[in-house]
Amino acid sequence: MTGKVKVIISNEQNEIRIPAGVRLLVRRCCTAVLVQEEFDGAAEISVTFVDDEAIRKLNREYRHIDRSTDVLSFPLGENGVYDINNDTGAKMLGDIVISLQHAVDQAERYGHSLQREIGFLTVHSMLHLLGYDHVNGGIESVRMREKEETVLTKLGLKRNSSYYMDDDNI
Repeated sequence: MTGKVKVIISNEQNEIRIPAGVRLLVRRCCTAVLVQEEFDGAAEISVTFVDDEAIRKLNREYRHIDRSTDVLSFPLGENGVYDINNDTGAKMLGDIVISLQHAVDQAERYGHSLQREIGFLTVHSMLHLLGYDHVNGGIESVRMREKEETVLTKLGLKRNSSYYMDDDNI
């Protein structure tokens, strides 16, 4: 990978205090995905933490699903072509929106740390920004899951044996 990675992180919720180190973790996750995928050039990503109500509104507006979810991805590129930030020359990959309430619940349900859950959601969403999808299942879904676990393992966030994902939470 060549080029700088700029990750703009904002917190638009007041329910849950963001643990120390999470902002650095999110930046590391974004960078690790770009390195793994041999992304060429500088990149810009926006990550926003919200509550369940805010992500429910976004899910309803953009996906026509009237319920909260854990993470939403809003890619700005298609087929490897991205808008360019005229000031920096960076490719603008898109926006990641994470419900911290959902992340806390899922971390408890799967028996791992909140940091691991936020790391997973960030890596998962980064792969979406780069064009990966799992909606139709099959080999594409398996490939995406393998890439997620490879990045998370490299970052020291290896899954434990109780971790699983059912289709309702993808």
